[in-house]
Amino acid sequence: MEWFEALVLGIIQGLTEYLPVSSSGHLVIGHELFGIGTGEEKLAFTVLLHVATVLSTVVILWKEIVWLFTDLFKFKWNEGTKYIVNIIISMIPVGIVGLFFKDKVEAIFGSGLLVVGICLLVTATLLAFSYFAKPRQREKISPLHAFIIGIAQAVAVLPGLSRSGSTIATGLLLGNKKEKLAQFSFLMVIPPILGEALLDVKKVADEGLAASMGGISPLAVAVGFLAAFVVGCLACKWMIDIVKKGKLIWFALYCAVVGLAAIIFA
Repeated sequence: MEWFEALVLGIIQGLTEYLPVSSSGHLVIGHELFGIGTGEEKLAFTVLLHVATVLSTVVILWKEIVWLFTDLFKFKWNEGTKYIVNIIISMIPVGIVGLFFKDKVEAIFGSGLLVVGICLLVTATLLAFSYFAKPRQREKISPLHAFIIGIAQAVAVLPGLSRSGSTIATGLLLGNKKEKLAQFSFLMVIPPILGEALLDVKKVADEGLAASMGGISPLAVAVGFLAAFVVGCLACKWMIDIVKKGKLIWFALYCAVVGLAAIIFA
């Protein structure tokens, strides 16, 4: 992988991690366009790009993160503690997938454009339903809703099924207030991705950096990471505003078009 290819993939990851169009699906498409393999040997690079976007979440939502930790260390049952419990509850489904189905998920990432196209169409359908549905909006996300949103996040490990789109759309269909959902969606992904990154560090230590990165040069890794981080910061702020304005239908149309194109060219 050349550095400019890593740059493009980093930009794709940073932008699509937050926009409801599936970062993993677009990375698969990007790999296909560049003729780069998408199997397990490139998974470490993909996880690295996800870590970069997690760091951009920390930068953009640092006030909310400070508030959560401040409330947590008061050692009282307060709003921040309740929020953290909801995040932990939301992690249960994706934790189950990571523990018991990790190999199967990794295999799917090498299955080509057909799966990506189908999952993008599912994303488009979910976003369209959430746009036209008008349930009563609740001020706070309940533990049950946090778990259901967590299930949506776990299913969205499939390439082409947008994580942010699935979690936000599911939350909207459950009747949660849209102003709260983008923030919760972006915060709930931080622990799982950092956990995956720690597992990947162990894999790198066991197999060696060159083997885990599939021969990707240090320059390409650095360029891809930096691009994903910078673009991720911009996209995170943009997506929060988009969700507040309720304009997800345009992303549904985009996912439908790209999904059909992926299926045609699969």
